[in-house]
Amino acid sequence: MNDPVAEATPREVAIPIDGDDLAGNLVVPAGAKGIVLFAHGSGSSRLSPRNVWVARQLQRAGLATLLFDLLTRTEEARDASTREHRFDIPLLARRLAAATSGLAEHPESARLAVGYFGASTGSAAALVAAAELGDRVTAVVSRGGRPDLAGEAVLSRVVSPTLLIVGARDDVVLTLNRAAEAQMTSERQLAIVPGASHLFEEPGALEVVADLATQWFVRFLTVPQGR
Repeated sequence: MNDPVAEATPREVAIPIDGDDLAGNLVVPAGAKGIVLFAHGSGSSRLSPRNVWVARQLQRAGLATLLFDLLTRTEEARDASTREHRFDIPLLARRLAAATSGLAEHPESARLAVGYFGASTGSAAALVAAAELGDRVTAVVSRGGRPDLAGEAVLSRVVSPTLLIVGARDDVVLTLNRAAEAQMTSERQLAIVPGASHLFEEPGALEVVADLATQWFVRFLTVPQGR
């Protein structure tokens, strides 16, 4: 059987934003019907080992992925000392929306169904962008996320089916996710990974996350839902 990852050629892409560029890595396996954009957590980047690993598993399922930096190099340098941008959810959401619009400029991704995979504060940015873009975003997955930072008014506007994945030992974040789930009106599910902490560093925990995310995205990005 052919390996869709081995046959896909990773591409470095530049996403124009505010007079600068955001660096990204785009992988589109042959026959892909959907693409997942990654919104990493505070202080991280497109090189986040956990997101890169999850992206690899999604690619094996035939899904395209785009991992990209939410901040420009200048902003990253400033944020390293001031931390002024990493919790700026509206800014990060605008960047994610801009990257989504930029997909139209690449023939291989222009017609793909769009999903968001958010981690930590990136989950809030993903949900804010999803609320703004409506049906343009077909599904959202949050890994150890802070959906509460999106705000109740935003959460109630999200129409994208949303999967919230939280470690069973991540007590505070689990409580916040339960509250966020109750505020949402779209199709949603809270998945609790037994024995896992916030970063899913325990043996097998990240594999569970990848399996859950893959099933969710394959369900909504590759099969017409009639929405």
